[in-house]
Amino acid sequence: MSSTLIVNARLVNEGREFDGDLRIEDGRIAQIGSGLKARANEDVVDAAGCRLLPGMIDDQVHFREPGLEYKADMATESAAAVAGGLTTFMDMPNTSPPTLNAAALEDKYRRATGRAWGNFGFYMGASNDNLADIQSLDPRSAPGIKVFMGASTGNMLVDNPDILDGIFRDAPTPIITHCEDTPMIDAELARYKAQYGDDIPAACHPDIRSREACMKSTQLALSLARRHDSRLHVLHISTADELALFERGPLVRADGSRKRITAETCVHFLRFDRADYERLGHLIKCNPAIKDAGDREALIAALAEDVIDVLATDHAPHTLEEKARPYTSAPSGLPLVQYALVAALELVHEGRLTTAQVVQKFAHAPAQLFDVEGRGFLREGYAADLVLVEDTPFTVQREDVLSKCGWSPFEGTTFHSRIASTWVNGVLAWNGRQLVGAPAGQRLAFAR
Repeated sequence: MSSTLIVNARLVNEGREFDGDLRIEDGRIAQIGSGLKARANEDVVDAAGCRLLPGMIDDQVHFREPGLEYKADMATESAAAVAGGLTTFMDMPNTSPPTLNAAALEDKYRRATGRAWGNFGFYMGASNDNLADIQSLDPRSAPGIKVFMGASTGNMLVDNPDILDGIFRDAPTPIITHCEDTPMIDAELARYKAQYGDDIPAACHPDIRSREACMKSTQLALSLARRHDSRLHVLHISTADELALFERGPLVRADGSRKRITAETCVHFLRFDRADYERLGHLIKCNPAIKDAGDREALIAALAEDVIDVLATDHAPHTLEEKARPYTSAPSGLPLVQYALVAALELVHEGRLTTAQVVQKFAHAPAQLFDVEGRGFLREGYAADLVLVEDTPFTVQREDVLSKCGWSPFEGTTFHSRIASTWVNGVLAWNGRQLVGAPAGQRLAFAR
């Protein structure tokens, strides 16, 4: 039985920060305490006062496999994730082919097994013609069902009102939604094309994919969820306007009940705003769009005030060549997993959030929301998915990017924390400088 003892750590878990030690045995957290003594042949890691967190759970990534492996795959992107302290990922269904049935879902689990550096779960997608597949889905096989209630690629825009109603009525798992109103976006895009042709300035993106389009679609999703008492999680909230639609308070209440409708935002909405389009252009083009500085400030406050429940990345890599195209053909999405946690921790250094709040939004809450079994917390008996954070500044360099696309929107940014070590299922995967060992990610289990 393998055993590792981490001593002199500053543990952050369930709203508390405290000094202590943690023992790993056979892939699990065996003991948390103070003054734990090393055993014979036990590996000892001196944390030297650094913060020890549960590994982050990123519930929104696009690792592009199958079908788009030229710009990302499960091996490369999960490697970047563990280098960033993200030990678990939940991957989106808009691949090629899309994940619209049980066979496609199992194919993705097969692809990840033995290749993913982090633990993995895969969403079932929704379309206008797979309601029967959704109704028959084994709820233990996927974290949730992804509904694009806005523009998407392929056969994944659900715009049939009867199908939408059926999904919200019959979904056996939480429903997660991308909320933007496609007709409103199309009308704005046509107006801007008439003025600029295909070479629309990147700074117009938040006007084309407007706050009004977000608001209208989010209101529709919430109305359907309330009609059917569905478990609804609205992804990547990007506007201050939408925040008034959501309940304030903890995800899990004092009586043990949970919010039925929850909200999420993403790291890039907290670090960039409209002014950054001049510098970064299509590198920060994403859907929904990064909007105004006032929206960024409101989203940060909403995290602190428990209006927004989850923090994620929406990691969606594209090549630099693709991003260099004119506006109408430059794809939306950016690579984020490797620097997401340190970017979030900048809010701690700025006094906007506590480390415990970052851990709540980026580890505890996704585990609770999606019924993830035995992960997301520093608890005895739980999987030893751990990240050690050291408050040593570093500057992001392109040559250090592990994502296959080979670039980061954070290049040149100096962060005040770095990832010193990451363990996945008790196995050291990142030593602060490089990947070590072999992929140790496991298929997620959902306690349903």
